[in-house]
Amino acid sequence: MNRLGNILLSIMAVLWLAGQFVFVVYEFDKVVLLKFGKLVQSDISPGLHFRIPFMDQVRRFDGRILTLDTRAERYPTVEKKSVMVDLYAHWRIIDVARYYTATGGDEARAELLISQRINEGLRNQFGIRTLHEVVSGERDALMVDMTKKLTDITRGELGIEVVDVRVKRIELPDEVSVDVYNRMNSERAREARKHRSEGKEIAEGIRADADRQKIVLEAEAYREAEKTRGQGDAESTAIYASAFSKDPEFYNFTRSLQAYRNSFDGKNDLLVIDPNNAFFNYLKNPDGKAR
Repeated sequence: MNRLGNILLSIMAVLWLAGQFVFVVYEFDKVVLLKFGKLVQSDISPGLHFRIPFMDQVRRFDGRILTLDTRAERYPTVEKKSVMVDLYAHWRIIDVARYYTATGGDEARAELLISQRINEGLRNQFGIRTLHEVVSGERDALMVDMTKKLTDITRGELGIEVVDVRVKRIELPDEVSVDVYNRMNSERAREARKHRSEGKEIAEGIRADADRQKIVLEAEAYREAEKTRGQGDAESTAIYASAFSKDPEFYNFTRSLQAYRNSFDGKNDLLVIDPNNAFFNYLKNPDGKAR
């Protein structure tokens, strides 16, 4: 029994000792090999590798894309208006030797250095843009441009690639919000007054055109009415003239009857006239001749 136990202990010791001579690098690993604390090998390929125990030390880092979530910072625009920007960045190690040399392999220190450079880049970018441009107009273009510039810096200094920088939220500080709101309110009021003025001008034009068309239509209608009335009077006169030419005596008689009817239409009508006046010829003599 003791012999079996010794054998097992010996096997375990051999396996442990063998494990000190080998190490495994996975696909998602970034690994450096140190000899007495000095960097001797970097960018070790995935697979099984050998080392000398107690002399060589293996440092592993995550080679996948990592996320850096920064705290909100205040940035002034070209208008001297500050905005609070909350953003995040994606980054990964592309040069593990430079990364280890610059950060000592400390991920927290690497994120602090990236945050400082993002802060500096945003401050420079916001400082040459207006509030409207950073909020909506050019924000996407700004992030793309800044990501490229950050990668150029961090690649050489830290061995890190900044894959993407995205803004989660842009807010105005409380002391700025009131001023911006008042300015927006004034701009909207000015636009409203402009639209009302333009609408009033258009309405006046429509009314003036309607009045002009009314006058034209009434004038044309009056002209047509006078023309029709004139034609009627002309036809009436022609009829009267024709009738008068055919029988002048009958024409005089009908006209006298019409004059009598018009003169004595009311009960209280009073006519003061000489009895021998020709007006009464057909009343005194049926043939209408004066006696």
